[in-house]
Amino acid sequence: MIEWVSIGTGARPVPQPVATPLVWAGAFGGALLLVALLNALVGTDRPSLALAGLSLLAALLGLCARFSAAPGTAVLCWLFLNGFAIPPAGTLTWAGHRDTFWLAWLLAAALVGTALARLVHARAAYRRITEGVVAAGPGDGRGYS
Repeated sequence: MIEWVSIGTGARPVPQPVATPLVWAGAFGGALLLVALLNALVGTDRPSLALAGLSLLAALLGLCARFSAAPGTAVLCWLFLNGFAIPPAGTLTWAGHRDTFWLAWLLAAALVGTALARLVHARAAYRRITEGVVAAGPGDGRGYS
């Protein structure tokens, strides 16, 4: 006798995060392109716009990354922000409070992106598990009561 069994049933695993070196490569390339584009369109005298764009990039990269990738992502974004989005271009400087704020902001953006992804994946996994238990229901011989 042939019995048809649906392959798509059962708990699906939570997606694995992307490897940290790949996330950092994305941060390097994305920050380079973003800062180059902003410099071409609006110039180097608008660091707040560059900070906003790089924060969005860090958050988007955080959606597919591990928490351990966040500090490196923030530093790479900050290097391009500090080195090429503010005058003099091509020179790294350290202006205590400003750069500390920028680094903290970029780190927070990467961490928020990662935390958001973890919450979404955990909620989806929880819903898949609880729907399976509710669908089985009491009295079906599986021991749920």
